[in-house]
Amino acid sequence: MSDLAWVPQSCTLPTEERPLRVAEWDALFSEQLRSLSRPGPLHLRLDLAAGRGVQERVRDLVERESGCCSFLTFTTTPGPGLVVLEVAVDQTHEAVLDALVVRAAAAGEQR
Repeated sequence: MSDLAWVPQSCTLPTEERPLRVAEWDALFSEQLRSLSRPGPLHLRLDLAAGRGVQERVRDLVERESGCCSFLTFTTTPGPGLVVLEVAVDQTHEAVLDALVVRAAAAGEQR
């Protein structure tokens, strides 16, 4: 899924940097994703395999993403063998969360 048309206008990341950021998310998902669930239409839960540097990697990516996409709310919680990443959006940005689910699922299947 290379088309970035789903990225909303409210994202302030420069256009030329967007494919690189998407590639970072895809790599994280393909390497670490163990499961995903959608507890509600505006909420996504990703269970990522813990390991050396994973929590720091997730926090760094989340911090940078929060800087350009303030409509995304991230919560990270370490657990036994997992890093739980929860993502929430407002109703206006539900399509962004939908696209993130599709990307995560596709990348996770490539393992």
